[in-house]
Amino acid sequence: MATKKRLDPSIFNISEESIRAGHYTDKYFVRTRDILKRDDRHPKVLMQVSQKGNAIVCGTDEAIGIIKRCADRPDSITMMSLRDGEAAGPYETVMTIEGDYASFAHLETLYLGVLARQTKVATNTHRAVEAAGGKPLLFFSARFDHFLNQPGDGYAAHIGGAAGVSTDAQGMWFDQEGIGTVPHGLIAAYDGDTVIATRKFAEFMPDPVRVISLVDFDNDSVKTSLEVAKALGKRLWGVRLDTAETLIDRSVVPQMSDFAPTGVNEVLVRNVRAALDTEGFSYVKVVVSGGFTAEKIARFEASNVPVDAYGVGSSLLTGTFHYTADVVMVNGRPCAKVGRHYRPNSRLKLVE
Repeated sequence: MATKKRLDPSIFNISEESIRAGHYTDKYFVRTRDILKRDDRHPKVLMQVSQKGNAIVCGTDEAIGIIKRCADRPDSITMMSLRDGEAAGPYETVMTIEGDYASFAHLETLYLGVLARQTKVATNTHRAVEAAGGKPLLFFSARFDHFLNQPGDGYAAHIGGAAGVSTDAQGMWFDQEGIGTVPHGLIAAYDGDTVIATRKFAEFMPDPVRVISLVDFDNDSVKTSLEVAKALGKRLWGVRLDTAETLIDRSVVPQMSDFAPTGVNEVLVRNVRAALDTEGFSYVKVVVSGGFTAEKIARFEASNVPVDAYGVGSSLLTGTFHYTADVVMVNGRPCAKVGRHYRPNSRLKLVE
């Protein structure tokens, strides 16, 4: 999902004064800038940015925004870059930055960190979306990290193909509101009555909001799904299965044999789907969440488990994508540490 138009640098929450002062920068880069300036040395360098794996690149727009807003003389810097959403292979050049090194040496820590974070989320999301085979994937990762990461994470998930995000902050860079279901907390607030809580949700939320009810509060997802469906009729868009990985749903107990019976498993999903269909609620969607990874989604899809949408959380924030930035040219001549060299990439586009 390569972007056609870059995000404007003004959209990012960038603390320009602190960044220019070096507060967020590895100290040796701050000292490098300070030494060059005090020595009045201004080499024109070509900085080459790459990472080590197969990835969906993301974070280029914010990285560019940081350079445009926090370099000493951004108008004198030339940048070439892939776009967010493009695929990149190991050590393929993702971006180049050319200009007076003293004017942007202090920004390396920041733009590499942005690229690493957003590429991780975009790539993980893309892999889960591919495993889902076209079924919607909902990005439910907000509770697993610091809240200030939400805008970048939500945008990266969107670039990776997520159909929705759970907070408004996650959707702020691409004008999407957060989506959500009837939560356990609301059910508890109505004395553990899932039907009443779902009715109240439907009553006070406007019609465009989809009513999706969590149905595992009593650990009897089949029974609760039918009760909610009968009470709400067509106003119920879907039910969400979220059985804890330490519990066995009541409908699964009689069928226990040679499969792992805990959590949201294939048998549980089939039980709920069959019960809804038998009672005339085939229009009610089944959403699953709780411990899903790209690998688990792929297993479900290979077995044709009747899932309509996947809610995925912590697994989309796991792993690492290491970016590196290397000076490979100085004043028009090759100059790089041993093991590094200039790798031209015809796919890079000039940053306006």
